[in-house]
Amino acid sequence: MPKLRSRPPQEGIHEPNMTPLIDVSLVLVVILMVATPLAFQSGIAVQAAARGGSAAAKEAHAERIELSLKMGGLVTVNRVTVPRDSLASVLRPLLAASPTGTVVVQCEDGVPHGQFVGVLDEARRLGAAHLAVVGS
Repeated sequence: MPKLRSRPPQEGIHEPNMTPLIDVSLVLVVILMVATPLAFQSGIAVQAAARGGSAAAKEAHAERIELSLKMGGLVTVNRVTVPRDSLASVLRPLLAASPTGTVVVQCEDGVPHGQFVGVLDEARRLGAAHLAVVGS
């Protein structure tokens, strides 16, 4: 009859592994350190209207220059349609006379992105202090 040998009892892990807990905690600390400055600054400045709604809207409409890009290389400047090539000659005196230098740009569907960005760049180059893009 073969003799049975007894095995020594195996040593088990009797304490919790803290490495995953520490790793997750450090990742959360890093994420919070990166995200905290973003919570205190806003990317878009919003100004509240200090005057009555209709009076402020009329005055703001008078102080801004409205551009609308159309298909075929046409641009409407304050409801007057001009060719894209003569935009600078029409926009320069309007910006010089504008107290705020605000230009509101609207673009029709189908106008190439390059033309839209070109109009924004040209308005900025001619002296537009504020650019606003509105949807159609």
